[in-house]
Amino acid sequence: MKNTESTTETTTTDVKLGNVYVMTHSFFSDVVKIGCTTEEPVEYAKALSAKTIGEYSVAYSLQCKNPCKVKKQIKKYLDAQEYVNEFYQVSPEVAKKLLKRETLVIPSLNSL
Repeated sequence: MKNTESTTETTTTDVKLGNVYVMTHSFFSDVVKIGCTTEEPVEYAKALSAKTIGEYSVAYSLQCKNPCKVKKQIKKYLDAQEYVNEFYQVSPEVAKKLLKRETLVIPSLNSL
């Protein structure tokens, strides 16, 4: 039987419009999750929270063109601080600054 459940996290690099987010988790104060989605980040955080113990909350998100490219570049900057998969051991403020800086190179919708 084919799995028809869709995921809202975007993993391809050909998405033209979407959101890059920085999320925190109620159990991990020094770790953030950085990703991209075509969905509203707050709704995505609620969906993740429903599947796990604890609560995810959006510390920062930005709607932009090429969100996966932005995420990929931020992950490159944070490679040394990678904790597990898409989780990084940095403060939400540091991740937010990187996201803002990267969207100066890759324009966000707010700056167009």
